[in-house]
Amino acid sequence: MTPAIEEARRYLQLADDDAAAFRALLKLPEIKFRLACFHAQQAVEKTLKAVLTQHGIDYRRTHDLHTLADMLLKNNVSLPCTPEELTRLNPFAVTFRYDDTDIPLIAPAEVERMVDSMRRWASEVVK
Repeated sequence: MTPAIEEARRYLQLADDDAAAFRALLKLPEIKFRLACFHAQQAVEKTLKAVLTQHGIDYRRTHDLHTLADMLLKNNVSLPCTPEELTRLNPFAVTFRYDDTDIPLIAPAEVERMVDSMRRWASEVVK
C-alpha cells in the first residue's frame, strides 16, 4: 500500500468519526444545530481531502469545501454534490463555531444527505 492510499484511508476514518459525532449531536435537543453541523462540514471536508490525496492532487490548507470540490472537478473527478451545494456547509467550519446563534442555512435532512452521499462516493474512490 502506498503512503497516499494510507493517508486517504486515514482521512476517511477521521471523516467517519466526524459523521458519527454529527449524527449523535443532531439527536440531542440541548445541542445547537450549528455544533452538529460543524462535524458534518468536517466529515465532508475530510472525504474531499481523502479523494484529493488518492488522486495525488496537491491542495492548500483550507476549510473551503467549494475550493476543494472545484479542484477535483478541474482534475476530471466527478462528485455527488456540486461545489455550490457544499458551500452551504462552509460557515459551520469557522464562522458559526464562534457564534452563539443558530442561523438556518440548511435543513438537517439536507446535511445528512450530503454527508452520506459524499462518504459513499469517497469509499468508491479510495480503495
